Amino acid sequence: MALYEHVFLARQDLSQAQVDALAASITEIVEANEGKVVKTESWGLKSLAYKIDRNRKAHFVLLNLEGPGAMVMELERQNRINEDVIRWITIAVEEHEEGPSAQLRKVERDRKRRGDSN
Repeated sequence: MALYEHVFLARQDLSQAQVDALAASITEIVEANEGKVVKTESWGLKSLAYKIDRNRKAHFVLLNLEGPGAMVMELERQNRINEDVIRWITIAVEEHEEGPSAQLRKVERDRKRRGDSN
């Protein structure tokens, strides 16, 4: 089975619960197409470099996937249909990164520097 990293950006006006439900629906699509989600990370609401469909911010979510190429084709087809997903990218990788991603480590490091307890 091939390994993939899939990152999608969801509209800024969605709640975190709606973003989690969107990630769960993507997991269902992957599993229905003989794949499996190895890891899911929500990177939170971040500012975009430029406006995308009148959105200045977006919720970023990373999924590590394992499955056939047909799974990726169906996943991207569903992303095109879904109005809540404003951008996505799927990349084939040799192996998945162990532990938290670099982006999540940066978020945690910045949080510690500010003294936030969350």
